[in-house]
Amino acid sequence: MAEFLSQFRNFEPRSAIDVIVVAVVFYQFYMLIKRTRAVQLVKGVMVLLVVFLLAKYFELTSISWLLDKLLQMFVIAIPVVFQPELRKALEQLGRGRFFTRHPSSPGLDSLEQVAEELVRCTQVLSKNRIGALIVIERQTGVQDFVETGIKIDGMVSSEFLVNIFIPNTPLHDGAVIIRQDRVAAAGCFLPLSENPNINKELGTRHRAALGLTEITDALALVVSEETGAISIGIDGALTRFTDEKTLRELLLRELEIKSISSSVIPFWRW
Repeated sequence: MAEFLSQFRNFEPRSAIDVIVVAVVFYQFYMLIKRTRAVQLVKGVMVLLVVFLLAKYFELTSISWLLDKLLQMFVIAIPVVFQPELRKALEQLGRGRFFTRHPSSPGLDSLEQVAEELVRCTQVLSKNRIGALIVIERQTGVQDFVETGIKIDGMVSSEFLVNIFIPNTPLHDGAVIIRQDRVAAAGCFLPLSENPNINKELGTRHRAALGLTEITDALALVVSEETGAISIGIDGALTRFTDEKTLRELLLRELEIKSISSSVIPFWRW
């Protein structure tokens, strides 16, 4: 105890400043890559690091040697893998926007409203045979694809989304990406699925929806321009000819709104 108090008395303010600055920089960098697929790579590296430390502790020689070589390889690979994020961080630092506040997550009511607006929007588009592709971001960030379109940052409403997809308007071609309770961008380009077993009847919108959901956990809503049919892509699979009730239930389930509402119990009921 006396040794601890002695170290505490010798603690210099500049050491505290040093720790705080490093913590803020790491936090800002994490928030920068949070909305990209790079965050999944970071989690993977952290898992390997934990396994490596456990292998060292329990003296598992073969596993330790193998993970040691992998971690050495990552030292060279990480700058290459995170090149877009590192470049963006330096750009924001040069613009003085690196140390900025980040928006908080939307509440339960906002997510329910988003789901309802999406249902209303797709019903209008379906009745009028207007093609559309709407992406809902979840855990895996899709910032890379947001950058390919026109940034909007507008409230999610059925009227707004319908107007975006009206034919011959500037933003009708491409995908709309929704982040939390905001329309992040429109006119975005998505990767097409390379699955050779896809139904030949599916067009570019459906293939783009499958392509994105194969590499991320995002949801993709597709309205067919030819038939007006509504489809939803999840985890590389496409559910076609979805009616209004099924779509609403699916969105509420996949956005975890129902599970959130059932798990939130007021403290006065404990």
